[in-house]
Amino acid sequence: MTVIHINNRKKKLNRKFTSIRGSIFLLSIIAMQVAAEGNFPTRNQKLMANLKPHSSVTASKMEPIKNVRGGSSNETNNGAKQYNQVGGSAIRNALFPIHGKEEVTKFLLIGSIKFFVILALTLTRDNKDTMVVTECGAEAIAFLKIYGVLPAATLFIALYSKMATLLEKKTLFYATCIPFFVFFFIFDAIIYPNRHSIQPSLATVHSMFRMQSDAKGASVIFAKLFANWTSALFYVVAEVYSSVSVGILFWQFANDVVSVQQAKRFYPLFAQMSGLAPILAGQYVVRYASQADNFEESLHRLTRMVTFAGVMICSFYKWANDFLERNNTVTREVQTKKKKAKMTMAESTRFLASSEYLRLIAALVLGYGLSINFTDIMWKSILKKKYPDPLDYQRFMGNFSSIVGLSTCIVIFFGVHAIRILGWRMGALATPAVMACLALPYFSSILMGVDQPKALHIAVALGTMQTLLSKTAKYALFDPTTQMAYIPLDDESKVKGKAAIEVLGSRIGKSGGSLIQQGLVMIFGDIISAAPALTVIYYCVLVWWAYSAHRLGILFSAKTDETKSHKR
Repeated sequence: MTVIHINNRKKKLNRKFTSIRGSIFLLSIIAMQVAAEGNFPTRNQKLMANLKPHSSVTASKMEPIKNVRGGSSNETNNGAKQYNQVGGSAIRNALFPIHGKEEVTKFLLIGSIKFFVILALTLTRDNKDTMVVTECGAEAIAFLKIYGVLPAATLFIALYSKMATLLEKKTLFYATCIPFFVFFFIFDAIIYPNRHSIQPSLATVHSMFRMQSDAKGASVIFAKLFANWTSALFYVVAEVYSSVSVGILFWQFANDVVSVQQAKRFYPLFAQMSGLAPILAGQYVVRYASQADNFEESLHRLTRMVTFAGVMICSFYKWANDFLERNNTVTREVQTKKKKAKMTMAESTRFLASSEYLRLIAALVLGYGLSINFTDIMWKSILKKKYPDPLDYQRFMGNFSSIVGLSTCIVIFFGVHAIRILGWRMGALATPAVMACLALPYFSSILMGVDQPKALHIAVALGTMQTLLSKTAKYALFDPTTQMAYIPLDDESKVKGKAAIEVLGSRIGKSGGSLIQQGLVMIFGDIISAAPALTVIYYCVLVWWAYSAHRLGILFSAKTDETKSHKR
């Protein structure tokens, strides 16, 4: 029977790998077709070229005017014109509304940066949750976000603001990115293998603080964190990286080199391209990393992929800059202006507070951080009850990450034109609307109890569905619309305001949610009993978030129109 079971399992795996190989082959055909369209003119393009008057030939020989986003005015509008006039078939426009060799190359280079950023983020995020939840409990996350992540994020903001005034943008990118991957490598090679020698046991911590073995409450959580401080340290660094990598490393660069016109077509597809990263990361964990004999070996396997992703991030960033410099030279005057902006941390905070536009962006980031935190910790707590073993928990999170990536790709596939057709405002309102609809059955299942296996299974399923679709909406709609909101701003607001919002703002949102939950636990005894009060607070945050998105949509349209009028 064992041999038959193993053979059946091998057959299932072979079918899955055959399906994956078929998908990769299909994607390769699409990629070659896109490359061909970028290199050779279509029949419609040849016809349009023959219909052009002779005066246009003379005009084409003129030097194009360079703009501050690293592209010429001809290139900025070229893709949009081809999209509207001679963009090929309707299916081609719906799937990949990017045209011309230069636009396709630019998109693939920048998009590849986000792909590997998300790949490393997914692997480190799932790994930090696995270590902390299985060693210290899901409740420890609320304490780490307040007493660990928030101070670390604040320190990073102060350091980044200082570096932004001293370093060129390329140097700033490398100086921000590389230290994270150096830490992940050192943690795997030195810190974690020697954790038993450098961290005290839980019994030692109990005796040190004269705690009873059956003690409960915050003191027990702090004792577990102290006894497992290496895992807590990894969690803090990985959390800061999750904000820095996407919010600053990628979007800061993308907003500098992608125009508003291109962003409407590029940004949704960036999310679709990066949606493939969680699929790869999750299956790498499920089929390779979690199949190790122990968690330490699994960590070694994860770190190899994380290190590879870090190398590729820096490589694609260099290649993208080389391409942009060859094709779209940015003037030295613009670089000089960007270097002049110097503000202290206190001045940056006052600058953020004085701008309604930046305050509204911060409200969106805070709204998501608070609301997702209200549901996330409770979900991970019941998840640990079902999967107490670290490798089993890691395997579940790997499959979950793959499903999140696949769902994101599907949502973008059907809604790639939502922002362009419905407008920025509707795209920004979609995420709080989805989260509002899904939270009610999830909270209801928690209130019904999770002591019985069947009830626990239902609660885990509903929590997984709620978290899955919330994250899908975030990656597919929330991230692109939030990042598009920065484009009409001046360089000073982008660099200083964006850094404060994306790192400090998101940390305050998540840490604030953890602080609220700590207060509720102190009042009601546990997070399950506090579910009714948490539901009321949750929906109040969603209403505030939706109002801020509506108001920001009005200001975004006004600033975009103002930017267009200045360019004319």
